[in-house]
Formats: sequence, structure tokens, C-alpha cells
Amino acid sequence: MKALNRRDFIKNTTAVTAGVATIASGISLTTFAAEPKESEPVTKEKRWGMLIDVNKLTESNIEDMVNACQEENGWGNEVHSRAEQKPNWIKKVKVKDKSTGKIDTLPMMCQHCEQPPCVDVCPTNASMKREDGIVLVDKHLCIGCRYCMMACPYDARSFVHEDLNNQKTHMPRGKGTVESCTLCVHRVDKGGVPACAEVVDSDAVIFGDLYDANSKINQTLKKIQSTQIRADLNLNTGVRYSGI
Repeated sequence: MKALNRRDFIKNTTAVTAGVATIASGISLTTFAAEPKESEPVTKEKRWGMLIDVNKLTESNIEDMVNACQEENGWGNEVHSRAEQKPNWIKKVKVKDKSTGKIDTLPMMCQHCEQPPCVDVCPTNASMKREDGIVLVDKHLCIGCRYCMMACPYDARSFVHEDLNNQKTHMPRGKGTVESCTLCVHRVDKGGVPACAEVVDSDAVIFGDLYDANSKINQTLKKIQSTQIRADLNLNTGVRYSGI
């Protein structure tokens, strides 16, 4: 794994090409962008977020997070003709501080921005942000243009090039469409937490409601230093980092 310069990592963006989309046959796409359940409808009174303390995470922890995400959502099992085509809903990244030489390893996924560039550029409204801050892709509307991939500063989205099989019923995917971290919305809507946060099971990864003054994530953010990747873009990300 290549170690990136910390400044370059925080500032660089990514570019990809466009293509044609087709939905995988036999797949019934769920409507997780709608209300989760009658007792707790999606509301702008909540905003789901995650705080990741890099100092408390080990490389093994991060690998566990990646594996848990893959297992939960079913990506990464297909055979790829080229390595660069592999999906990366969450990945392990190394960041180097040039002034000190310190290298941090951290998990990178969709940052679930309050002002998501992917939503702004999508020509079909397939890229969307729910009222509670979770950014998703509606596979019914996605045409595979990949404008959202070009707009994302975090290289957080993947394009499905290959045929799919053995998909998870709660997280259907479509060949020729774009996908990314959903914060395990199917779990969150049932009162759970994302698989990556659950597998770490420590204060290294805290998931919760950023708007709830009594939530653990809110209380912790008031006490410790935290950082948004590419804070200069004023995207107000839902995922925050401590220790970098």
C-alpha cells in the first residue's frame, strides 16, 4: 500500500471516465432512500455521523472494518479483469505528515457530506442525500455517467463493471451503476450501527446522531480535537477524524 503525503491526501481529487449503465437482471432494488419504519421516519432533526480516532485504531482494526463492510454488503466478491475496477466502499489509507514524518493509517469511505458534490452533479437525481444526512445512490435512476465519481473529493465511489452474483437481499447492486458506503442504512433504520463501527466495538469508532446533544458522538466532539478531510471545501462531512 502506497503512503500518501498528508497534504496531498487531504487536497487531491480524483477523475474517471463515463459509461453506460444497466441494472443487473433479476435484482429487485430496495427503497432504502425512503422512510425506514413508521415509528422512526427519516427526519432532518437527526444527522447520522461517525467519529474515527486514528490514534486508537490499529491496522488490524481497519482491516476488520473493511472485511465487515464487504461481508455485510456483499461487494468485492466478484472477479475483476483489472485491479483498478475493484469496488472500495471502505479502504485503508496511509497518510504522511511531511513536517514530522509521522504516518497515520485510517479508514476512508463516503464522508456523507451535508453539501455533497456528488448530488450536485448528478443529472438524474440518482445521487441523493436523505433528510438524516445519509448519502445514497438510487440504482433505478443511475445511468452510470460517473459524474459523481469525478466530483467526489474522497475517491469514495466505485463503478460496477463486472457481472454480479450472490448479492445480499438487503443491499442489491447493479452492474453499470455507481455505489459507495451507505453507512449500513439498512441497519441504522432498524436502530443498529454500521458494520464497520460494530466490529471495532470501542471508542476508536463512534457512530451516532450529530444533532443529539446527549449522544456519545456529540459529547465526544465537544471534548476532543477533530478534523474533516478537505475542510476547505465547506462540505460539513458526517465522518470526522481525530488524531490526524
